[in-house]
Amino acid sequence: MASPALRTDVGPGRTVSIRYGQVIAHAILIVLVILSLYPFAYMLITSVKSIDQFYHSYFEPTLPFHFENYLEAWSQVGRYMVNSISVTAISVALVLLFASLAGYVFARYRFPGSELLFMTVMLVMMVPAILNMLPVFVTLRDLRLLDTHLALVVVYVSQGQVLGVYIFRNFFTSIPDELLDAAEIDGAGDLRSLWNVIVPLSKPVIFTVAVMSTLTFWNEYIWPLILLSSQRLWTITLGLVVFEARYAGMAAWGPLFSGYVIASVPLIVLFAFSMKYFVAGLTAGAVKG
Repeated sequence: MASPALRTDVGPGRTVSIRYGQVIAHAILIVLVILSLYPFAYMLITSVKSIDQFYHSYFEPTLPFHFENYLEAWSQVGRYMVNSISVTAISVALVLLFASLAGYVFARYRFPGSELLFMTVMLVMMVPAILNMLPVFVTLRDLRLLDTHLALVVVYVSQGQVLGVYIFRNFFTSIPDELLDAAEIDGAGDLRSLWNVIVPLSKPVIFTVAVMSTLTFWNEYIWPLILLSSQRLWTITLGLVVFEARYAGMAAWGPLFSGYVIASVPLIVLFAFSMKYFVAGLTAGAVKG
């Protein structure tokens, strides 16, 4: 049974039919959006307050704004931000490189044991990450990579490969073979076909893997805690723990929330510039034409 409709005049001889169900659904969505965005808005408001402003005006913004909180926060978390940016950027770039090559091979070629090998790679997704910690730690210790950023890169790239290979392989399978056959007739090899034909068609998937990998690596806490003992090498997740302990103890909420905002900026900027491709990548291959 269809929901009742409300007819509204919008001009001479024109009316628009609005169903009550749609109005209720939109109202619920608006409330959910407000609830989702409010914590971040509160963080922004608090980040430019002094201690007195925080206790006298808990929720609403107050003047003057204290942007010096950001300078103080950056002096404490800046080096951790640089560490996280470098480790995450290198790890994501390597994940895209290796996962796209492996996905291309699994999608393009059939060789003895290819399906078994692919299923073996997929089985890694079923293994809880905590079970790998001790073997990985011992291996990195034997390779003398502990307390280095290279250790984090190795762990991140190995973890990000599985989902990356799965996504790339499924997308590459949906690309018509005629395109690659035409490139092969023109004399293009595998790498040239991948770079000139497949990569331009794969921007949504590339951005999807990049965004998902960045979110995972940037927010990782356990591996940096296990592998890094020198504070100068810590990533932002570890640096914020020390930062929180120092400023929360002093009730310096302005600089503390400024540090949270600074730690969130790279992810917000990344998603803002890649949102179109990210959404397209999530539905890539869902409908075949």
